[in-house]
Amino acid sequence: MAEKHPKRPRDLNQWAKRMVDLATGNAVENQANATKDAAAVSLGRRGGLKGGKARAAKMPPAQRAEIARKAAKARWDKQS
Repeated sequence: MAEKHPKRPRDLNQWAKRMVDLATGNAVENQANATKDAAAVSLGRRGGLKGGKARAAKMPPAQRAEIARKAAKARWDKQS
């Protein structure tokens, strides 16, 4: 997964001070991934990978076709 950059302050002066602090070693970057439990992250990832396929396998073909029709209509309506 790609790393997220820390949110930049909106005020240019605050942002410049943060850059100077980082360059001089007075501040450190936040480590967002250090607070997440690795086991929970892997479980969530596994569930997300198989969720759509498992849902489609449980549906009757007519319901899958209706969902596909609705999705195609939404895509085409959005483009025009």
